[in-house]
Amino acid sequence: MSYIQKIVFEDFQLQNGVLQSKVILSYQLFGQSIGTAPLVLVNHALTGNSQVIGENGWWESLIGEQKTINTNKYTVLVFNIPGNGYQDENNLIENYQDFTTYDIANLFWKGIDSFKVNQVFAVIGGSLGGAIAWEMAAIRPKAIANLIPVATNWKASDWLIGNVLIQDLILNNSKNPIHDARIHAMLLYRTPESLQDKFNTKLQSAEGLFQVESWLLHHGEKLQNRFQLSAYKLMNHLLKTTDIFRNRNQSEVIKNITSNIHLVSVDNDYFFTANEIKTAFQEIKNYKNNAFYHEIKSIHGHDAFLIEFEQLNNILKPIFN
Repeated sequence: MSYIQKIVFEDFQLQNGVLQSKVILSYQLFGQSIGTAPLVLVNHALTGNSQVIGENGWWESLIGEQKTINTNKYTVLVFNIPGNGYQDENNLIENYQDFTTYDIANLFWKGIDSFKVNQVFAVIGGSLGGAIAWEMAAIRPKAIANLIPVATNWKASDWLIGNVLIQDLILNNSKNPIHDARIHAMLLYRTPESLQDKFNTKLQSAEGLFQVESWLLHHGEKLQNRFQLSAYKLMNHLLKTTDIFRNRNQSEVIKNITSNIHLVSVDNDYFFTANEIKTAFQEIKNYKNNAFYHEIKSIHGHDAFLIEFEQLNNILKPIFN
């Protein structure tokens, strides 16, 4: 069992110049002792946390003994995005609009530095976690051997920014903010085909609700019971702040990243579209020949990176073997 450990940073300067008097970076380590094996950093998504393996592990199909990311072979490090409140309800951030994915990436590098590790074998993350992975590569372009952003992109799209705004309005104006924002978000993470396939417009006989309504209400309640409002506000806000080219020259940023880059999209993702990820891939190909594009085929949309484990394992196995 891996316990949560903490690093405290005092007077941490944010990208916008704000001095954050204290930031607590908590993390879990799995597999080999740090410094004795190649390091794999796994970045969690919006409602995720550092528990990637075991009973409640959100990527336990990928990570563990003899699995694709083999804990007998690698050290697996997972940071909690500060303010996500995982197992520490006091570690919350109220000034969420001051933070960007660049700040989180910067904190993650400071955390890695505290272990005296200079090279990371792989940084992998889905959705928000993958956006932070991109920011990490832009900050230290030669420190990551394999960069694997899954169902995400290096810059927030207008569609994403618009949806972040709707989520923020719900979170700040609803009487039932987490519950209601989650219901809206679930429709963005899935597709019309996925819901039709799952429910086929059936009624939930007893209550006169449709099954899809019952399922959405259940997801709203579930998140409400385990997530803090300030955490949701922060994670949602971070999604729109990603732009690895902010104040930087695009071609220089891409040229400088020495990592093998594996872009993984989902063919019908409505949140981070396959098309925008393909466009990024074409841009990278102008400067680098060690970039690769992979596509998960699924009716489930954005959430496929948490559902289609067989396809994801097949994509990742050659990288981690």
